[in-house]
Amino acid sequence: MNSPLNWAELGFIRVAAAAPALSLADPLTNASRIAEQLRIWRDENVSIALFPEMSISGYSCEDLFFSADLHQQTRQALILVAGASKELVSVVGAPWRLPDGRLLNCAVVLAEGTVKGIVPKTAQPNYGEFYDRRWFVSGEGVDEVINDSTFGAFRICRDQLFTVGDTRFAIEICEDLWAPHPPGINHSLAGAELVLNLSASNELIGKADYRRDLVHMASARGICGYLYASSGPTESTKDLVFGGHLLACENGQPLAEGPRFALDGATIMAEMDLGTLRHERMQNTTFSNAPRPAGYHRVEALGKITAIGGLARTYDAHPFVPEDESQFDARAREILNIQTTGLARRMMAARSSTLVIGISGGLDSTLALLVCLDALEKLGHGREQVHALTLPGPGTSAHTLESARELCRTARVSLREVSIVAAVRQHLADLEHDSKSDVVFENAQARERTQILFNTANQVDGIVVGTGDLSELALGWCTFNADHMASYNVNASVPKTMIGYLVRWYGRHRADKALAAVLERILSTPISPELIAPESGAISQETEAIIGPYELHDFFLFHFARHGTGAEKIFHLARLAFAERYDDATLRKWLKVFFQRFFTQQFKRTTLPPGPKVGTVSLSPRGDWRMPDEAGAARILESIDAIQIQTQP
Repeated sequence: MNSPLNWAELGFIRVAAAAPALSLADPLTNASRIAEQLRIWRDENVSIALFPEMSISGYSCEDLFFSADLHQQTRQALILVAGASKELVSVVGAPWRLPDGRLLNCAVVLAEGTVKGIVPKTAQPNYGEFYDRRWFVSGEGVDEVINDSTFGAFRICRDQLFTVGDTRFAIEICEDLWAPHPPGINHSLAGAELVLNLSASNELIGKADYRRDLVHMASARGICGYLYASSGPTESTKDLVFGGHLLACENGQPLAEGPRFALDGATIMAEMDLGTLRHERMQNTTFSNAPRPAGYHRVEALGKITAIGGLARTYDAHPFVPEDESQFDARAREILNIQTTGLARRMMAARSSTLVIGISGGLDSTLALLVCLDALEKLGHGREQVHALTLPGPGTSAHTLESARELCRTARVSLREVSIVAAVRQHLADLEHDSKSDVVFENAQARERTQILFNTANQVDGIVVGTGDLSELALGWCTFNADHMASYNVNASVPKTMIGYLVRWYGRHRADKALAAVLERILSTPISPELIAPESGAISQETEAIIGPYELHDFFLFHFARHGTGAEKIFHLARLAFAERYDDATLRKWLKVFFQRFFTQQFKRTTLPPGPKVGTVSLSPRGDWRMPDEAGAARILESIDAIQIQTQP
């Protein structure tokens, strides 16, 4: 019988945050509620649980912070919470008095039934509605070992790294995040992969958006996971209202956000992808070369990360394409602007106003032609400067040839049609080839087309615009020194899944009715290199039947090239993303094809022509991806074969 999949072994840790209903100045009641929430989260395999600033006593206790009863009850409350923190780490807010009489606003880290450490708040707001310095001193410079009669020995200082298994986390408190130099930056550079913030941030018009931006940017600058929990509406509302804002972010990307203003409390839960964070930190040399702060103390909070049976977070099957329509509209405009500007600048450098492009009647050359039109408009040139050629050969179908003709007609571009059938036949005869459908037969067509395009460019003093996309480059699905080559390839970093969306967007937002109809016709055409003779005039060679679905390969490519994700983890992420569409055997099959082709076809990417980078994934040998041509994938393929298909809840 298959055993359950443990996502913790694939680099995930589950964290949670709560803004529970609060009983002001009643630590024991608050501790009971916190302990109950901890018991719920323990059963949900949470490893780290976060509560707001002063969540034991309440943030708005004012001069009651000087009360002996409050401090005595706070100690009793921490004992109660510690008892519920045996199998997970809890981080709660509480006042703590130093032996020398100073009072600190603190985060208390509890695990294995005791206090593991205390972190004091450094930045203290004492402006506007805040009066922290009336009650508390700053934790700046505080570094003491406490030998407590109840909780034993622990350290109280800001610069502590707590570990759960091999995961490191650190803490900042409320205003620390808003400070000119937040402690979280040093925490991240010291090795904290997660930063936790206990906060008491009141609600004002527009403040939630600003707070959200701060948390997003803190996680991005620190290349870390960031968990934020703020005090809720059951704090005192004498002059302020607190909303109980809960946020979880990972390297600038939102993972979870709780409802604000919930009188009965709110919670969020999320899984942080530690493997991705570690890859980002290795790859980002600005981060890895930044000076590291000294003086951090390392504290083991919990021996191991709790096993995770199923992920709450989801993965988009099409990671290159935004799901939100308005976001995609902005993304499409940006991509086309980047492609257009890149090509226009290349024309200026070449001192040429003429573009030569091969039109196949397929998606890639269609998008490239649209970019050509925009580039000419940007430079103030007319469409007559496009020299479009369609080059039908032995494998060309009547459908795509008609699409090429209609595309150029509706785009108001002149089209020159040059058959390569005779030239290919003569070339194969010179090679004493029998014209059977093999790699020689197919590549001869691709190279003949490229020869015509470049020689035409010489005739008209133009540059050849490449059309091949990122997905084809990843798989090596191009003929070396044929469609692999161009003067400038505008689609070089646009994946196949995005190509289709861009063409569809252009048809809906930029094209007239006639052009839009042709674009829809092209979108409905099966993807094919058309290098084998058509059957009854129809396409007989469909790319995705040979090398696999592009949506899968784009998913594999994104997670491998962008996040450095291993094959086993990619497989399980694909199971989540494509659960209703592909079975395990199909995913395994095409994952092996992806890695086998990605490694063996690197030699083509090593000699790529220039082209604009439009997204976070590029395979340019001068940019994001540098890899030896001779690297082998044998061990990766073996690891894919060895993947145990485990059940997922």
